[in-house]
Amino acid sequence: MAKFTEISNTQLMHILCTSDAYVIADLRLEEDFALDPALIPTARRLPFDRLAEHAEALAGRRVVTVCHKGLKISHGAAAQLRALGIEAEALSGGQVAWREAGLPLIPASAIPAPMRGTLWVTRHRPKIDRIACPWLIRRFVDPEAQFLFVPPAEALAVAERFGATPFDIEGVAFSHRGEMCSFDTMLDIWNLRTPPLDALSRVIRGADTNRHDLAPEAAGLLALSVGLSRAFRDDNAQLEAALPLYDALYRWARDGRGEGHDWPGGRA
Repeated sequence: MAKFTEISNTQLMHILCTSDAYVIADLRLEEDFALDPALIPTARRLPFDRLAEHAEALAGRRVVTVCHKGLKISHGAAAQLRALGIEAEALSGGQVAWREAGLPLIPASAIPAPMRGTLWVTRHRPKIDRIACPWLIRRFVDPEAQFLFVPPAEALAVAERFGATPFDIEGVAFSHRGEMCSFDTMLDIWNLRTPPLDALSRVIRGADTNRHDLAPEAAGLLALSVGLSRAFRDDNAQLEAALPLYDALYRWARDGRGEGHDWPGGRA
């Protein structure tokens, strides 16, 4: 059970990807990180002895500090942040307890450099996969990621010239694999195969590949996605408008599957 000034694995996993998500500060020593070079989703690597230098950027945010076992480094850093007026808690048990609980950890080597503020490029006029993938990146990998939507013929050249990572383009790492769409590929590469994300991936795959037999919700996602694409000429504006839709779908996949609705309420 988490103690005062701590947050448990279960609590942190529950708020990942929600509007009230914490900033997760991975403060592990280099030797500990070398033993387990993987990150809790959205975690950023920060040196524990220079954390105060980031106080301005963390102001107004809620912070979870993570060290190897959730002892002196994470508690000391959280206390330092609280002394600076920043709401902070230590992750109970640290990285070791998170891994032992079987919770998702993203291999650091699978995150494009510089890990924060990553730049991605794909084909313009997105519909489903090219919106779902940015949602996954922003919510589980890099909240500061930026996306370039360009003509298909220029996508690879833009990736090379601007140092961006291409996705949902034929022949690149983050793309379709067989019957799986790019969203599935990202889940596999980043070790994010959790039951809610698996359920969400079936809806996305069904809508993206016109396989509505995979999930009845796929037809609805297709309709909403087409509507959004018609409502916005600017692809980035469309992305920002669609992110809450995927937030809601994730919450449905995590907490609401099986719930129905009828009128009047209570009818069998």
